[in-house]
Amino acid sequence: GYAHWKGQVLNSDELHELYEGLKLNKVNQYDYVLTGYTRDTSFLEMVVDIVQELKQQNSNLVYVCDPVMGDKWNGEGSMYVPKDLLPVYRDKVVPVADIITPNQFEAELLTGRKIHTEKEALEVMDMLHAMGPETVVITSSDLQAPLGNDYLIALGSHRKTKADGTKITQRIRVESPKVDAVFVGTGDLFAAMLLAWTHKHPNNLKVACEKTVSAMQHVLQRTIKSAKAQAGEGNKPNSAQLELRMVQSRKDIENPEIIVKATVL
Repeated sequence: GYAHWKGQVLNSDELHELYEGLKLNKVNQYDYVLTGYTRDTSFLEMVVDIVQELKQQNSNLVYVCDPVMGDKWNGEGSMYVPKDLLPVYRDKVVPVADIITPNQFEAELLTGRKIHTEKEALEVMDMLHAMGPETVVITSSDLQAPLGNDYLIALGSHRKTKADGTKITQRIRVESPKVDAVFVGTGDLFAAMLLAWTHKHPNNLKVACEKTVSAMQHVLQRTIKSAKAQAGEGNKPNSAQLELRMVQSRKDIENPEIIVKATVL
């Protein structure tokens, strides 16, 4: 969102070196791994190796993957990472992930199928389950919301295998009010919140998504209110003013009042 940025892109060697340090000190015992925006294919492949090794250490480890590749603007999808990341996500990363949080465009990329209706979205989520993850949440879509054009649809699907081997799938739809601004970091916040709330409610995707999306709404509403106040009457807020008000929203993040309900499909 900014005109300038500095810093380095971590590569696979550097990631491996950091991980080796953790291993040598025997602090490589984790319950969760969360990954998001990555630009480097070798880095992503190293993540897969590390996740597999961590799962040998702890078979209950949950890997939450936000497969950040691109988005849609005015109905047109485009990738903002190198195209060669797609096959790595599709063939290597998603199969080891337990929870994935693609947006609609990323879900379409991963499955090679376009989504025009909710029924197609559910079929795409089934295809994603078949690739590996037990929980799939399409964080945003351009599907028509039953509540109207001012609402954004997210869809969730949780598939678990019962003791007798049969699979049951819980599916939900969440409609949240659109906020008229371009924020940066909402996908990261969504994935982090979903990790936290699925940890608290491992077998209730409905409640986990309600708390996730409600917390998001609290943060976004506080952010837009604050940004407009800073920008002044009639002025459009800039990137700095639209920084997510995370610290100020601490209580809403820890214990969100549920203002967005999910519908079980």
